[in-house]
Amino acid sequence: MSTQLASALAGVEVRLMAPLSGRLTPIEAVPDPVFAQKMVGDGVSIDPINPVLLAPCEGRVIQLHPAHHAVTLKTVEGLEILLHIGLDTVMLRGKGFTPRIKQGDAVEAGDVLIEFDADFVALNAKSLLTQMVITNLDQVANLLPNTGNVTAGQDTVLEVTLKGGADQPTSLTAVGETVISEPIEIPNPAGLHARPAAVLANLAKKYSSTLYLQRGEEQANAKSVVALMGLQVVYGDTVVLAAAGPDAKAAVTDLAVAVRNGLGEKGTPPAAAPASIAQSALQAPPPRPRSADPNLILGVAASPGLAVGNTYRVRQQTIQVTETAVDPEHERRQLEAAIAQASLEVESLRAKVHGHGDPGEAAIFAAHQELLDDPELLHIAASAINKGKSAAFAWQQTFRTQAAQLAKLDNDLLAQRANDLRDVGQRVLRILTGVEITAPTYPDNTILIAEDLTPSDMANLDRAKVLGFCTLAGGATSHVAILARSMGIPAIAGAEPQILDLADGAPVILDGGKGTLRLNATPEEIGLAKSRIKRQQAKQAADFQSAHQAAVTLDGYRVEVVANISNLSDVKDAVSLGGEGVGLLRSEFLFMNRPVAPSEDEQTAIYKSMLEVLGPNRPMIVRTLDVGGDKPLPYLSMPHEENPFLGERGIRLGFDQPELLRTQLRAILRASSAGELRVMFPMIGRLEELRMAKSMLEEERQKLNLAPIEVGIMIEIPAAAVMAEQFAKDVDFFSIGTNDLTQYTLAMDRGHPKLAPYVDGLNPAVLRLINLAVQGAGRYGKWVGVCGGIASDPQAIPILIGLGVKELSVSVAVIPSVKAQVRSLSLAECQKMAGQAIALETAAEVRDSYPVEE
Repeated sequence: MSTQLASALAGVEVRLMAPLSGRLTPIEAVPDPVFAQKMVGDGVSIDPINPVLLAPCEGRVIQLHPAHHAVTLKTVEGLEILLHIGLDTVMLRGKGFTPRIKQGDAVEAGDVLIEFDADFVALNAKSLLTQMVITNLDQVANLLPNTGNVTAGQDTVLEVTLKGGADQPTSLTAVGETVISEPIEIPNPAGLHARPAAVLANLAKKYSSTLYLQRGEEQANAKSVVALMGLQVVYGDTVVLAAAGPDAKAAVTDLAVAVRNGLGEKGTPPAAAPASIAQSALQAPPPRPRSADPNLILGVAASPGLAVGNTYRVRQQTIQVTETAVDPEHERRQLEAAIAQASLEVESLRAKVHGHGDPGEAAIFAAHQELLDDPELLHIAASAINKGKSAAFAWQQTFRTQAAQLAKLDNDLLAQRANDLRDVGQRVLRILTGVEITAPTYPDNTILIAEDLTPSDMANLDRAKVLGFCTLAGGATSHVAILARSMGIPAIAGAEPQILDLADGAPVILDGGKGTLRLNATPEEIGLAKSRIKRQQAKQAADFQSAHQAAVTLDGYRVEVVANISNLSDVKDAVSLGGEGVGLLRSEFLFMNRPVAPSEDEQTAIYKSMLEVLGPNRPMIVRTLDVGGDKPLPYLSMPHEENPFLGERGIRLGFDQPELLRTQLRAILRASSAGELRVMFPMIGRLEELRMAKSMLEEERQKLNLAPIEVGIMIEIPAAAVMAEQFAKDVDFFSIGTNDLTQYTLAMDRGHPKLAPYVDGLNPAVLRLINLAVQGAGRYGKWVGVCGGIASDPQAIPILIGLGVKELSVSVAVIPSVKAQVRSLSLAECQKMAGQAIALETAAEVRDSYPVEE
């Protein structure tokens, strides 16, 4: 545009009509900072009720985005108008959008520009809010947006007053020496769409120099959003920045860094550095103690055990659905009936798992019941049905979309729940479509290979044929891993992607305890592994025969081997397997999977029933309620916490909900007459917390006029281990929870699929803290037990005994083997091993120094 024409347009008013029918929203209220902060330009947003985008005025199409979600018009007056359907819709890559124009077309007000599938976009994008903004605000003197509801092609939504002015230079030749950046490879998955283009344009406007983005022989004004989008730069394109002017060097330097780093777009990895830097050195991963053996796949140890078998890939059943339906009311009834049927099936599975394990595993299916009742899922599906979609299509789109959103969450525990939603969703979809479940038939000696398994898959496994499994997804805390451990199935999760390339029938050796899968196993390796399994089975039989013998070392050191339990059935099993008491009653299982907290009388009866099974000579330690943000109770109001592991859990929740803690303490005191009962407080990190908890216990004891009971604390926070000597003055015993102590010491989530292999209780840092706790307790004649995972670890047991641990509280099933191992050791040798272990530098060194003899 010439300067003369631009001046002649000063003061001219342009009215822009509504491109869609719907309610107008101020651009500042759009939930996207690029639009809300007017980085793209100024204008309005529309919450649409129709799926046809119309031209708001006469003009020419100067840019149609390749994803077809955005179009830019240029009016005869020179205004550049961007129409952007939805938020984050570029990631749909054109699906759901049908353009009715092409770049260069002339349009009249009211002409159809783009048709879109509103249901699909609403389900798969962040929002349907559609923005209409003026991108060249340097041409605008005043802009007046309308408000309220508007009708497409009829109502005015923007009144724009032009101010006129000179255009930017169209090349760099007239503005001095040019500075050019190193080549940059675009890292943005969707290229330079509206958001990153707006960021770049706004950064460029901070400099007085003329700036261009160049790709080959094409170039675009870096200060113009429309020009940048018109260049249609896609992922992987190589571009350079060129500038001329007084601050050209600084502009190119700063903007090049911004472009390489994705211009702030979430999830965008930085692009490669300039070729002048050795890329291979930058891209090399940090050296790790991982096997370079191509026949060894590493993963997360999800469930211990050794299995030898042949691979078999699990492939999900595909269900075809019809998209549309004519009777919404019928479709709603169909969906309601399918959900009711799915609820019955899930309840049947829950009962089946309950018969094989404890309520902790059965509670997984109780969580599935809650998903079936989720009002948000039902609302979204019903909304799609009301718009003419079939129940099957609406439900499929809903649960897949919600599961995908969960899977993207930074919180690993929540992200893993996406698999549960897919499981429940697929169950309802199968019922809706009438598709019969194809019961999988597995060959003998199967090692399952899968992207992921669901709890339903686990509940229906043929245990006679499936010896173990290895999955690409999941972690040590996933529901599938929990079920595998309860069922005694060796398993690996979070394995390397090449497992999906394995052919069915390949011989492999799966070691769930080490998290390894040996490929292309030779006959000799398979023979050795089978011999190892036979030795283990023979040893287990011998250990069972001697399970009721005391755990006394060869040189007379007595170690109590007791059980970690959750319910009365566990107590009975523990006694039958030679358990000498209960070292940890996880009392939170009494509080879970119920609409209200258990009453004082109910708790008292449960604790008494357990003590009666144990008899007078076997002690039981009750850990008070240990829940919080990571283990919520449905009947307690617990606010969301950014980091629940560092929040209000354990004893801290007890202080916040004193009626819960006091009721439990009264029940424990009342039950103490039935046997040798002790109480233990979890998550104690400060002396004040211990004294507060003891005071509450004493107050309730005095009210009941009962005899005192022994009091201990969990050592699971490093501060408690460091201050053990001070804590020992006020307790009767310590019990070390090595699972939490390890993750708090190493600042690693033990359930993290990438970090889990490094969360090892035999890390010397953890062993030193255990040593501090034992030494501190010993100064006041107090004993120390271990109730965490390493109490059952054959490599850890001699080291713990050598450090002075008096009690090992273990899983019920391993009581006989732990007692047998203690009887094979000498205290003197254990003490020597412990002294050497705490002097080593890594957990791997500790394990390598003391391999388990088979």
